[in-house]
Amino acid sequence: MRSSKVRLRCFISAETLALEVAADILSRLMQATVLRGNASMLVSGGHSPSGLFEQLRGHALDWSRVWISLADERWVSPGDPASNERLVREKLLQRAAAAARFMALKNEAETPELGAVPAWENLAPMPRPFDVTVLGMGDDGHTASLIPGSPNLATALDRSLPAACIATISPIAPHARLSLNLSALLDSRRIFILLLGEEKLRTYAAACTAGPIEEMPVRAVLRQRSVPVEVVWAP
Repeated sequence: MRSSKVRLRCFISAETLALEVAADILSRLMQATVLRGNASMLVSGGHSPSGLFEQLRGHALDWSRVWISLADERWVSPGDPASNERLVREKLLQRAAAAARFMALKNEAETPELGAVPAWENLAPMPRPFDVTVLGMGDDGHTASLIPGSPNLATALDRSLPAACIATISPIAPHARLSLNLSALLDSRRIFILLLGEEKLRTYAAACTAGPIEEMPVRAVLRQRSVPVEVVWAP
């Protein structure tokens, strides 16, 4: 079960996906800078977006007008190998894209519970709706860090609540995380869900069937009808 706003695009390789999706994203960012003066993009961590980041970073664009932040973050130092911020700095904020304005989620608070409000306040200057949001999807159907079994998942998925950053818990270490809630993720003009490999395609097929959103939180993005979603997949 998915919304008519969702389109699945399949590519012959991860390289082709990265090339074509990067061109689409760049076009949207460039159009935003022309029409509104600035552009904004949320991205996710993990292995899947690395090729996309490498395609984006060298392209001619006035990156100084582009704001970039994260859909979620592990509560680790920015230098930790598990840090999404580290991935973005190493893979995306290089070459021409080094001029972009990056807004971190991890901050000096002692815990993600204490750091959630400052993290969201740090994103306040970013133009919204976000022009592009790039999400991934775990084999358990999570997206961003909206994770099945997380104690505050129902709150995170409640669209009646204002956009915010929240603390979440993963069953897989590192457990403590920050994530934008569903209201924040859907405050976007276009969402891409990036999938690589046969297992992710099977998970996506399962997410498109009937079932509780809490069981596979990516369903909350797939079933909504306000934001166009492009699911992009390659083997």
